[in-house]
Amino acid sequence: MAGGEAPREEGRPDRRFAGLRARGRAPAGQTADQAPAESAPTAVLDIRDLHIHFPTDDGLVKAVDGVSFALERGRTLGIVGESGSGKSVTSLGILGLYNRGNSQISGKIYLDGEDLVAADQSRVRELRGNKIAMIFQDPLSSLHPYYTVGNQIAEAYLIHNKVGKKAARAHAADLLKRVGIPHAETRVDDYPHQFSGGMRQRAMIAMALSCDPELLIADEPTTALDVTVQAQILDLISDLQEEYHSAVIMITHDLGVVAELADDILVMYAGRMAEYGSGQDVFGSPGHPYTWGLLGSMPRLDRPRMDRLQSIRGTPPSLIHVPSGCPFHPRCDYAARNNGRCEREVPELRPVSLGHEVSCHLSIDEQRRIWAERDKVAS
Repeated sequence: MAGGEAPREEGRPDRRFAGLRARGRAPAGQTADQAPAESAPTAVLDIRDLHIHFPTDDGLVKAVDGVSFALERGRTLGIVGESGSGKSVTSLGILGLYNRGNSQISGKIYLDGEDLVAADQSRVRELRGNKIAMIFQDPLSSLHPYYTVGNQIAEAYLIHNKVGKKAARAHAADLLKRVGIPHAETRVDDYPHQFSGGMRQRAMIAMALSCDPELLIADEPTTALDVTVQAQILDLISDLQEEYHSAVIMITHDLGVVAELADDILVMYAGRMAEYGSGQDVFGSPGHPYTWGLLGSMPRLDRPRMDRLQSIRGTPPSLIHVPSGCPFHPRCDYAARNNGRCEREVPELRPVSLGHEVSCHLSIDEQRRIWAERDKVAS
């Protein structure tokens, strides 16, 4: 599932080249001088050089440090990485859920061409729940125990649409039915504790879709669910995306999840971009040692297992004291090949093929050779 190369859909336009232009980077084969100047955003979501830092008594937490990507309507972006890599902070920054008084946010977050970083909080509130929505990873703590599920689904619909409570309740019941809740007309008046874990997650999806958002962010939507329910939730998100033609960001640490759903994948480490490309590129020819480690630690179903799964040595770094140079170098098995360059210089995100970018000091030929060797050993 995760190790093979997924076939490209016939007739589906490859918009990754446009995404590179939107971020102002030179595609493969072009120098920086030949790259076009920063253009106006055309994607439904276009993030450029996003930084989110939090001043604390212990120091400055660099939770997100220079993230850029573009997402077209109808496509899915998977953001993967270990805990503390900046995945959820990025999504909460897109939603504008950070207090400007105790956080430092810079860069651009364009939603349909409108910069959310520069917008005032009242404007962001108008967009939140309407054009952009989020499925949080823990529905039990996200749903209020004192209000019925139907009331909580109807709340955003009432705020963003000129309708009465009766129409909003009917809309909530219809949404519950569409996400697969049985007897939705009566369950709409139940409280969160009366729903099972999978039903609560379905209710969260219904809440996020209440206003037909253009962008849907799913933050670990299958956490703490058994594998059967996980598959049902992922199928539901995929079906609803086709129905609403929404752009979807899937945040997870499970590469198996994004292998099934994501068109493009962003691998994050220590708040930075380690690798960005199509699912075919990232799973078929990954270029970053961190991505190799993630893939090596995951069981594969497309070949017999010949050896033990490999783990990435060490632990993720503190985001207050990020290692100098490449943040992954203390855990990297290949850092010594660059004569100390990994400890001194922060690697730039550079194209290795059309739409595939890697932040690593290893040459492209070295990346391909090492991955071929690792893949051969794994098989």
